[in-house]
Amino acid sequence: MNPRSKPCRRSFSTREPADHGLRATVRAGQIVPRHGRWISWAAAFGIAPVAALVLTSCAGLGAHDVGPRQAGTLPAPSVIDTGPQQATLPLRVTLLSQDQYFNLLAYLFGPDIRSVGAHFAPFIRTGGLLEVGAFSAGVSTEQVEEFQRTATAVATKVVSPEYRDFVIPCKPADPNRADEACAREFLTSVGRMLYRRPMDAALQAQVVQKANVSATRLKDFYAGLGLALEGMLMAPEVHFVIDKAEPDPARPGQWRLDAYTLASRLSLLLWDSPPDSDLLGAAQRGELSTLAGRARVVDRMLASPRLEAGVRAFFDDMLGFDDFATLAKDPIIYPDFTGLTAADAREQTLRTIADQLIVRNGDYRDLFTTTDTFISPSLASLYGVASPPGWTRYQSPPGSERVGLLTQISFLADHAHPGRSSPTRRGKALRELLLCENVPRPPPNVDFSKVENPDPSLKTMRQRLTAHRSNPVCAGCHRITDPIGLALENFDGAGEFRTTENGAPIDASGSLDGKSFTDAIGLGLVLHDDPQLPKCLVTRVYDYATGGTPRSDDKSVLSYLNQRFAAGGYRLPALLRTIALSSVFSEVTPPAASPSVAKVAGTSTAARSAGLPTHGGH
Repeated sequence: MNPRSKPCRRSFSTREPADHGLRATVRAGQIVPRHGRWISWAAAFGIAPVAALVLTSCAGLGAHDVGPRQAGTLPAPSVIDTGPQQATLPLRVTLLSQDQYFNLLAYLFGPDIRSVGAHFAPFIRTGGLLEVGAFSAGVSTEQVEEFQRTATAVATKVVSPEYRDFVIPCKPADPNRADEACAREFLTSVGRMLYRRPMDAALQAQVVQKANVSATRLKDFYAGLGLALEGMLMAPEVHFVIDKAEPDPARPGQWRLDAYTLASRLSLLLWDSPPDSDLLGAAQRGELSTLAGRARVVDRMLASPRLEAGVRAFFDDMLGFDDFATLAKDPIIYPDFTGLTAADAREQTLRTIADQLIVRNGDYRDLFTTTDTFISPSLASLYGVASPPGWTRYQSPPGSERVGLLTQISFLADHAHPGRSSPTRRGKALRELLLCENVPRPPPNVDFSKVENPDPSLKTMRQRLTAHRSNPVCAGCHRITDPIGLALENFDGAGEFRTTENGAPIDASGSLDGKSFTDAIGLGLVLHDDPQLPKCLVTRVYDYATGGTPRSDDKSVLSYLNQRFAAGGYRLPALLRTIALSSVFSEVTPPAASPSVAKVAGTSTAARSAGLPTHGGH
């Protein structure tokens, strides 16, 4: 079957924090678990002409039908402010997430390549973000084996009779024999994309020889090509973004990321994917090495349909939506809440965010007061509206209780118990996820009996929490969570609206840092005007883009970003542009002072001393 004829689909992260166990050393050409055998990897990455057509027909890997994009308010390309000049980042080694890896493969080979399936280990949530964990992620022996299994499955599919005519741009003179010219054409093209930089001559010769030797031994050109591709897909340079630096000719004594590393950082930030062929071309032509050239490239990237994938990935991470992989409700208490409901709740919020922030280029704060969203049949019953035939636009009618993200099923159900609501969980989530405030964990041996096994006379959650807070040990934390969480008590543990609990009317009044309100709509209005809301977003985006490593100059950078974000009307694309063009995003600590550089440089030496193969681009 022609893979291009199938509908384009988007995958979403289902990552959860986990213990990585055994960690590994990254060597040029292989990943070596610190306990266990080494597995040789050769690197690569490119794009076949037909695969480019696949991507074009998919409009950015399945962009949703959320309407035409409105005119933006980005600064003119000539207006370039790089922010504080003294801020620099250390060089880093970053592990690609499963989604980023498959976004790359989908770009190369078409979106149906995702059907091979994979189970990469999730990152550990660090500083509130999974993506920050990618900057310190290790690799266990089990993970390497999963990389190997995935590489085998992908390579097998690419060279299969059903796929090969659409992703391999040439045909061998004899399919039963090696064909060096065809193998070189395909592997060097793919290799450029996988490595995110051109392959050097030695590596090209090595991977082509692998294909030729295997084809001769197996008497099958495509089998040999598949084995060479499998080895390339296992390269550490594919799974890891290894920063490389160069002296900055405009600032003697200072260093900057080389153009190909900068291309990777830009693409991962804006598209949640390694760079495409055009972006690598811009790096090769030197466009990313000048501020004006980088501004033009960033503006093209912000105008691309692929920006939606990047924005969705960021908010999926920031809002902790990896929890949805295991979210479940008591089917007796909430019979209408199913696995499909959970998936659609997550999707509803991501669609709403993409529509508000990308399509409309709207004010970020309006997400918490908007009545515009999307609805599916599985959500309709919980919303108490007629079931649509599929995903359709939906606007809450006047007087509706559904206003803003806090009243959507995703927030309400995710931050509740399987069988009941939880003002404390909802208040904690609002504080930590949206305001970047840390809520202390409950002390050990806390008595929850007044909440979990309440006195029958305490009918509402407000009454039960009031009794629970009579314990001085509990009162401190609950004072900062419950007054906001109780405003959402008109929604049960599955997010369905209600006016009473156990026959008693619900009081949804509350306050946020001295600002009072009477219900969830009022909470959204107060949150909209809270200055900490946009400041938290700026911090999260900055950490997401740079790895979240605390630095002494972060305060000046964040102050600059906050000022620009406010001046631009709290528009996310403008914030992304500001970060992408800032000096802190591209300038790096001199290699002699960067531990990451020593780590990366030392790996090649270690590989050579062990007699193992080394690989790399230039």
